[in-house]
Amino acid sequence: MNWKNPVDRWGPVSQTLHWATALLVVAIAVLGLLMVDLPNNPQKIRLYGLHKSFGLSLLALVALRVAWRAYAGAPQRLASIARWQHRIAGLSHAAMVALLLAMPLSGWVLNSAAGFPLQWFGLFNLPRISAKDAALRELAGTLHEAGFWLLLALVLVHAGAALYHHLFQHDVTLARMLPRRPVRAVSTNPETDHVA
Repeated sequence: MNWKNPVDRWGPVSQTLHWATALLVVAIAVLGLLMVDLPNNPQKIRLYGLHKSFGLSLLALVALRVAWRAYAGAPQRLASIARWQHRIAGLSHAAMVALLLAMPLSGWVLNSAAGFPLQWFGLFNLPRISAKDAALRELAGTLHEAGFWLLLALVLVHAGAALYHHLFQHDVTLARMLPRRPVRAVSTNPETDHVA
């Protein structure tokens, strides 16, 4: 099996990385929205820890996606899609990747500037990437929150565009990021066609 991306679609590794990223972003967003309004208690601390661990996992996953894309290439562009749409898609993908890297990094800076320890699922500590600094904490928090809303907008546009192409343009934009359906064998022997 060729794991790289063939010319007509995204390969299985790219598909797995794409959908794993999507699920992780949803989990991080839900945790982030839930934990902010909770009163200070052990449950809030657990949710924050989980949010941070998922964020660090996202950082590693997106770095892996970037490396895999550089190695495996991309399928050919669909000729049926206008050049300006390809350019917008390319810019929005680049912006999403940048935000998917910036969000965990801004969270890491926020955590470091606040003076909190940073653990990955309680297994090991990560180093601080800044000294404790109230002004930096405020800036990182603002960027983290603004980045979330911008990323949410881009994800909605990305998903909406994929659905638009699938439902209204009837092209294979979305299908290229989905696993192939197994092809059912069709018999051409009339003597065995009636056998269940």
